Amino acid sequence: MEDQKPNEQTPFGQQPFGQTPFGNNPGPAPKNWLVESILVTLFCCLPFGIAGIVNAANVNSKYAMGDYAGAQAASAAAGKWTKIGFFVGIGVYVLYILFFVVLGMGGAMMSNYR
Repeated sequence: MEDQKPNEQTPFGQQPFGQTPFGNNPGPAPKNWLVESILVTLFCCLPFGIAGIVNAANVNSKYAMGDYAGAQAASAAAGKWTKIGFFVGIGVYVLYILFFVVLGMGGAMMSNYR
């Protein structure tokens, strides 16, 4: 009886913490898009960047819990929102510059008519 220590034994039917079950090797963790989402939030488009950050934060936690399909879905959603935010931000910058170029040319043309 002295050689049995119940605290050191794992319960029957459960995997030890941090180990994957035999034959269920998920491979590397999916890309989490966290850095890209933060940059999009700061420089391009705040709402879409925040959606990207929220999904990017879920990737590593779902992967660590063993929810590999959920981690891949969160990675795909984070990538989608990050890309949407990037292209919307670029479009807004282009329209902003175009607006001031047209406004400046209109103002320059109006000064000739005085």
